[in-house]
Amino acid sequence: MWRFLSAVLALFGTFLTPAVAQQPQRSECLAMANATPRALPVAFQRAANAAEVEITYAGHSTYFIDTPGGLRIATDYSGAYQVGRLPDVVTMNRAHSTHYSLYPDKRIPHVLHGWGEDGKPAVISERIGDTFIRNVTTDIRRYFGDDTGTDMIRDGNSIFIFEVAGLCIGHLGHLHHKLDDSHFAQIGRLDIVMVPIDGTYTMSLDGISEITKRLRASVVLPMHRFATPLDDFMRRIGRDFEIDRRLQRSFRISRDSLPGTPTVIILDGV
Repeated sequence: MWRFLSAVLALFGTFLTPAVAQQPQRSECLAMANATPRALPVAFQRAANAAEVEITYAGHSTYFIDTPGGLRIATDYSGAYQVGRLPDVVTMNRAHSTHYSLYPDKRIPHVLHGWGEDGKPAVISERIGDTFIRNVTTDIRRYFGDDTGTDMIRDGNSIFIFEVAGLCIGHLGHLHHKLDDSHFAQIGRLDIVMVPIDGTYTMSLDGISEITKRLRASVVLPMHRFATPLDDFMRRIGRDFEIDRRLQRSFRISRDSLPGTPTVIILDGV
């Protein structure tokens, strides 16, 4: 009898396993966005056993994210901005050559393009090491030398979201237009968000400030900074955000050490 039951279960498993494997990855950040908000500490407090992520500003729109599991991720990676060892994962966006490379170092095992081929949007939803990575596409303006006749490339930019150690980390990429309700729904909850504040090459300061306020992330990391007066950005996002300017280029953070008041962190280290 047991042999018969074992054979039936084994046969059932052969049909079940492929079906389970084909199920889409689950986003914890989307799940948390629909859950009841939890209380946050009023200031940075390092929990004794909390898994920490290290974030380093390399320059322009490139941040390095080092995860508790040893994975190293680089955003809008062109190879021009490098800190320490090569990343294991790079994300890229179709803007200037400072946001992508068609010939990245061959030793980088995972290269994720924020644009698709043949007019189709990029669809990224995969777990690499201890991190779940997904994207939300937006449109992007065309640049000099592109004479295809339309002003915008549909789905040419990706907002990348990295879910690791209980944190939801978003990178807005080379964002060129306002986000609608469907974009915010797809993004879900963000604890940390990297936003371009140049005010011209991407979006106006008014536009990016409105998006920043609506995302309501605990930590805002400006990028694409150029000569933008930080005071202009801070004035637009309002007094609900604090500012934390540091002479370091890196910081460590966990789910338990997120600030209770939304905070703009400026990393000025070299």
